[in-house]
Amino acid sequence: MSGPSLRIWEAYAMRYATVQRRKRENFIAHDIHDEEGTMDYFVWFLRSDGETILVDTGFSEAAARARKRNFLRCPIDSLQSAGIHLEDIRETVITHAHYDHAGNTRKLLKTSFHLQEREMAYATGKEMRHAFMRHAYDPDDVCDLVYANFQERVAFHDGAYELRPGISVHWVGGHTRGLQIVRVHTRRGWVVLASDASHYLDNLRKRSPFPIVADVGQMMSAYELVEQLAESPDHIIAGHDPLTRQMYQSSGPAGLEIVSLADRVGSVR
Repeated sequence: MSGPSLRIWEAYAMRYATVQRRKRENFIAHDIHDEEGTMDYFVWFLRSDGETILVDTGFSEAAARARKRNFLRCPIDSLQSAGIHLEDIRETVITHAHYDHAGNTRKLLKTSFHLQEREMAYATGKEMRHAFMRHAYDPDDVCDLVYANFQERVAFHDGAYELRPGISVHWVGGHTRGLQIVRVHTRRGWVVLASDASHYLDNLRKRSPFPIVADVGQMMSAYELVEQLAESPDHIIAGHDPLTRQMYQSSGPAGLEIVSLADRVGSVR
């Protein structure tokens, strides 16, 4: 609901890497015609009244080489190229601690990281004994979050919370034990940054989960919550879908591949 104290935020997505993947790598239930597609990697940032809040921190060039991703730009250094001073980013939401969402945290020495407590427990707990469960985690990134906690720069949460007027964060689980999504009030209404609750819009629309999953039931419930929180289906931002760059207006310096999520230019397929 809107109110006199509800802030309006500008919301942006910046692509920093990409990779070619087949459908069977992205959908548990998929068409037998298994054509190749693209997975894009994004970080998101929110701006209002001179304040910038970052959502996720991406991965480094070294991580891209190790995992054979096409690294386009450092997502954190590129914020500076977009005119954002890193020391001014005081709040960063880590949707979950997978390598592509929680790297580069050492570049943000002035920020506090917002994380679900169950995500840290999962990333440092007994389930990481299993290769399937730990594959998407980088132990160095997890340790960097542990170090940040020792520096009193991690805010742990249990469920939903309001980060700012006009920004709320919601636990969904599913993809990981502690995955959280971000709801932000923009001038076109409530937008949901689904992160990996839905890698692609089609994961949600076709109710076909992404194969890296800790709890399929939670992932299905997450689709429902994303739909409830968003103003409409056109207000849902999937975590890795290349359609994001087609459906939203380019913004910021040329070459950085930033789009404004408040300025829609295309429709869902």
